[in-house]
Amino acid sequence: MSRYTEVIVLARRAEEVMGPLTRPDEGRDWHQCFTRVDDGMFDGSRMPSEECYVWIIQFIRHNWRGLLSHLESLVWPDPHSVQVLVRDEDDDCFGLWMIYDGKLVEVPLPRTEREPFSASVTGVLTRTDRCTEELSRPHQK
Repeated sequence: MSRYTEVIVLARRAEEVMGPLTRPDEGRDWHQCFTRVDDGMFDGSRMPSEECYVWIIQFIRHNWRGLLSHLESLVWPDPHSVQVLVRDEDDDCFGLWMIYDGKLVEVPLPRTEREPFSASVTGVLTRTDRCTEELSRPHQK
């Protein structure tokens, strides 16, 4: 069953830590690889820069269940800089996970609520500041 989820990892000085996650590894629970997003993508040069602090990945199935615990287990050079953003296809916005006391935990966002949902690894994150009428209409552009 397809279920799209995007994950963004932000961390300072984490090139060595994230490097293995940018390459295939049959030993992992998931098979997709993170894509490095460095300054070269933004300055137009398309030349990779030495420092990278953002990595992105999109999953199309539930095969990423072990990702958050794997990220938590890594030895980060600056654990206070680690931020993991996760957006499941039914989420209203990205959820935020950060390392506190050695654990990767979700940081509650104002005016949001996460509810369990069996078809999702993390559940569904909804905005609580939407009015009922807004929820019943399809998204308009």
